[in-house]
This record gives sequence, C-alpha cells and structure tokens, in this order.
Amino acid sequence: MTTVQDIFQYIDSFAPFQTQMSFDNCGLQAGDPQAEVHSVLLALDITPAVVEEAVQKNAQLIVSHHPVIFNPLRTLTADTVPYQLARHGIAAICAHTNLDLAPGGVNSCLAERLMLTDVRPLALDVPSGLAAALCGQTTRSFSPSEFAAFVKKQLNCDGLFYTDGGRPIRKVGLCSGAGSEYLEDAAINGCQAFVTGEAKHHELLNAENFGITLVVAGHYFTEDVVIDPLMERLKKQFQDVIFQRAQASHCPAAYL
Repeated sequence: MTTVQDIFQYIDSFAPFQTQMSFDNCGLQAGDPQAEVHSVLLALDITPAVVEEAVQKNAQLIVSHHPVIFNPLRTLTADTVPYQLARHGIAAICAHTNLDLAPGGVNSCLAERLMLTDVRPLALDVPSGLAAALCGQTTRSFSPSEFAAFVKKQLNCDGLFYTDGGRPIRKVGLCSGAGSEYLEDAAINGCQAFVTGEAKHHELLNAENFGITLVVAGHYFTEDVVIDPLMERLKKQFQDVIFQRAQASHCPAAYL
C-alpha cells in the first residue's frame, strides 16, 4: 500500500523540501499523509479544472510544481482550490523551488530539452549551495534567430520573444520560470544566450548591452518540461500506483 507520505518522502529524497528558497511554500499542502494512494495526477499548476479532472479520474493525490497555497489564506470559499481539494478529499504535494534546484529537476530538464552538453552551475543558491541557474554548450553554432527558433521548437511553445545578441551562440545560460535575474551571471560567464520564462523591459535592454541573445519562452513552457520526467520517475518507484499527466494543465496565455 502506497500512501501520500510515501510519495512525499520519495520526492524529498531527490528534491529535499528543506532546500526550498526562503520565499517559497513547498511540501504537503492539503490532505492526510497517511491516506492510501492508487491514482495520482501531475500538473504544473493546481487549478479548479485540474481538481475536477482528479475527481473524474478518482485520483487521491495531485503532485504539482507551483504551490496551491503560497500566501497566507484570508478566506476559504467554495470557488478556491484549497476548499475544493478538502471537499473532495484530494491531497496535494507541491514541489516548487526545491525541484528547480535539484539535480534532475526543472532546470536540468530544461537543459536536456535544449540538448546542452557539459552542463554546469551558472549561479548558486547560497543557503542550499545548489545550482539556481545552469549553463552548457550547444550541439552546433546558432545565429540568434536560429537559436530562438530552436528553443521554440524544442519547448513546443506557442510563441516567444528574444533580443538579438549579434553574435554566434555556442554557450547558453538558463533558468526556468522567472529567472532573468541571472542574466548578468550569464554575461560574466561568457554565455552568448540566456533562456528563461519571463523578462522585464529593462532586462531586455541589459541583454542588448551585454550582447546576449535573451530568449523569453514563457513561464509555463520553461517549467512544464519537468512533468513527464517526474512522472516517469514516480512510475518506476511506485508500480502499484497509476500516474497521469493532467490534461487540464495548460499555458494560460494566448498568443497572436
């Protein structure tokens, strides 16, 4: 018999929850740790549609990347996800920055999807000593536009935008999600490109000044890369449990 706690402890073994960044809220956020689990849904975000899908598929647990409770709750109404999880008796384990930082976690999966080699830390998270951003070598030389097109194809994203660094690309830095704060680290370490999910206007200007091709591919698309590898890892460990990707999980942005 597999329990919620068993799955929590397994995730903790390769992405320790204690390594989460100080602003974060990871871990078991809803449900009974001793509850028996036969079916699990995986999603980047736990939305009302994902909860409804879990109900329809008789899942006892949802494993997500983004926390379902991030800020302290001030109300708990029927239209909120925590209420819906409690109402249906569905547990939620949220592995956020602990999974970003972990070897084999979100950033590692992003580097693998971009086919980078000789992958190494670009910047460290000081409290944990783990890599907060990575860098690696491309399989061939790309022009800025070629590399942006390559990222779009590899991430299967609906759209992206980028700055033209004006030079061939062989070394790439990356940080999934909102990782543009590591752009300067990429410049210092000789990267010609940097891939992340979000960037502000002044960061785009900084990228131009650094001569870096900054590829902004969307928060969802730079992080969703972890879901399938995580699911396969869980399937191998818990062969008596059904693990499925939530079909309701999607990028909330529409592109023209």
